[in-house]
Amino acid sequence: MWRQVGRLLLNLPLGIAGFVFTIVTLSVGLALSVTVIGLPLLAAGLAGCRGMGGFARGRARALYGSGVHEPEPVPRRPGVTGFAIAHLTDALSWRSALYHVLMLPWGVLSFAVTLVFVLVGWPALPWVVRAESAVDRMLVEVLLTPGALSERVRELEDDRGTVVDTAAADLRRIERDLHDGAQARLVALAMDLGMAKERLLEPETPQDVAAAAKMVDNAHGEVKLALQELRDLARGIHPAVLTDRGLDAALSSVAARCTVPEGVKVHVDLKAPDGGTGRPDSAVEGIAYFTVSELLTNISKHSGARSATVDVWRAGDHLMLLVQDNGKGGAAPYPGSGLAGLAERVRAVDGVFLVESPDGGPTSVTVELPWHTRTARR
Repeated sequence: MWRQVGRLLLNLPLGIAGFVFTIVTLSVGLALSVTVIGLPLLAAGLAGCRGMGGFARGRARALYGSGVHEPEPVPRRPGVTGFAIAHLTDALSWRSALYHVLMLPWGVLSFAVTLVFVLVGWPALPWVVRAESAVDRMLVEVLLTPGALSERVRELEDDRGTVVDTAAADLRRIERDLHDGAQARLVALAMDLGMAKERLLEPETPQDVAAAAKMVDNAHGEVKLALQELRDLARGIHPAVLTDRGLDAALSSVAARCTVPEGVKVHVDLKAPDGGTGRPDSAVEGIAYFTVSELLTNISKHSGARSATVDVWRAGDHLMLLVQDNGKGGAAPYPGSGLAGLAERVRAVDGVFLVESPDGGPTSVTVELPWHTRTARR
């Protein structure tokens, strides 16, 4: 409380300084706007107001626990004209100037009221300080918070970067799997068949025919392995069962391959609130499939669990996933981990990824994805 009292008392000197700077620079800039230096001076004043707004946001975060964060820098443009246009067209700069103008009357009022209650009305001081601090925080969050549109643009840029990085990583993985797996087997197959062909066309001894038959038999085994690797690779890109039969069958197939001793129970209910059935958008469906597949793989490799459950259901306009196991726990989406990659992929479509995994278990991973039905999309 006393820290907040100190902030409220500091509102007066800070309000005077911000008010004087704002009024002087903006007044001079507007008065000289008919000259060459007027608009650049006005832009410089707005840039200063924007910079002082960062100090106010920092105080609000430190004292009030406000969630307001720093905005993106004003886009740089070449030359003095570009600087002036960038700041004159920036809404946050104008709102910062308004904040510093309003801080003078608010600083006088908050200083006087706080000082009076500190001296003579101290029994009611906590409630007065709480009310004034709420107003202080509201001014910061209303006037100094980046606009919703700019925040959304930044989120979409981050999501786009995540999607691009994920796609590039998937392409590298596919290329590596093809090069190290199926391609190597097909090269060995071609060599074996070439050698068998030579021995069959020009056999010198009966042993050459037997050796050629053995080579053909080995080649047949290599073909089977190459087909299996190609099938696994295709399943990793986008399984056919997901496209043809939906999440229920696809997740049941993944659960059947999980090596948990007591197996994985899967329950999928995608009925709409009105009783109708449907499937989510193909992109959301694919993210849901690969998220559950990766989580079950982690359970098999790292959790030491004996059983696991997968629940998938529709909640309004959202697709919900809940994956649980009775393993040792301790899982967390720390940077660079598989869970962090899954969280980024889920957030790329405005989803939510939550992990609850205390030491000793159990582990519970909840995922919320937008539904976006195919009918609605069309």
